[in-house]
Amino acid sequence: MMRIGIAGGGLMGRLMALWCGQQGWEVSVREAGPPDPANMTDRAAAFTSAGMLSPAAEMEAGGPRVYEMGLRSLALWPGIHRACGARFDLRLSGSLLISHPTDRSSADRILRHIQPSAEHAPQPLSHEELARMEPALKPRLCGWLLPHEGHLFPIEALAALRDSTPADWAFDCPVTRVAPGALESSRGLEQFDWVFDCRGLGGRGQDMPLRGVRGEIFTLRPASGSPPIGRPIRLLHPRWRVYLVPRPDGHLVVGATEIESEDRSAPSVQSCLELLSAAFSVVPSLAEARIVSSDINLRPALPDNLPVIQTQPGLTRINGLFRHGWLLAPALMEDAGRAMACSPA
Repeated sequence: MMRIGIAGGGLMGRLMALWCGQQGWEVSVREAGPPDPANMTDRAAAFTSAGMLSPAAEMEAGGPRVYEMGLRSLALWPGIHRACGARFDLRLSGSLLISHPTDRSSADRILRHIQPSAEHAPQPLSHEELARMEPALKPRLCGWLLPHEGHLFPIEALAALRDSTPADWAFDCPVTRVAPGALESSRGLEQFDWVFDCRGLGGRGQDMPLRGVRGEIFTLRPASGSPPIGRPIRLLHPRWRVYLVPRPDGHLVVGATEIESEDRSAPSVQSCLELLSAAFSVVPSLAEARIVSSDINLRPALPDNLPVIQTQPGLTRINGLFRHGWLLAPALMEDAGRAMACSPA
């Protein structure tokens, strides 16, 4: 039986643990953070996320490669959901792009960068169609439907991946070194048949020129007690890329800034004003919502903002998921498995 060591127990590490477990292998996971992170300083980047599965919408930032990998991931998520006993919220009911009428020219420029296949292209909606789909939106907004997209609840999904995968899970156990067939942590030097390095920013070095990109999100509790919208919504704006995502617990997530900084301090006044003002401008009922929490984290990014898989006998490194973690991780899991199988012994 293959013995697998995984450095990093965030989203990528948990998916690789699930995949390796499905092969019948013995899996050990070593994670620097605690099992249930309670604050913004000790959690993997995947905890601070809206969990949007939006391959077409992300073309503006990620281009054709992100779109192609995102489509593959979207097809893989239902199987992962079943493997976890359907213990996390997964919805594939589409997403919406919207803009204020005064920003229509800017929206059209953004839409020109979103060029998926005809099947996945944004579908223009009339004002009446948009109002029927999402009655809480401000009247007379411009809207486009992306019917083949979805979202999930990251906190639930991370817990389900851990609880559904038989493995030797060691938390509060930072990995200090990885090598082919070995990793070193607070447990000492351990030998394996294969090691997957999924540590995000913890894996940076000379051959992995990672940087942290700051992201911020807010969780709101609507006055009605339930989210005023039923699917993810992105606001196309000249300056902001604001999204609103409903949660099954009745909350609404608003995000996300993208700041070239590794500062982990609390969100700034500017971020609060821009994100929440933009959200209120499209969903007026949020005027009476309450701010439940704010969160920040650093997304691991490479110079081209695209992910990479590096494989040599006994070792696979997966990193650079940037802002696309939940969208791309299943495809990367599949690709890393193929690369491992093709690697010489």
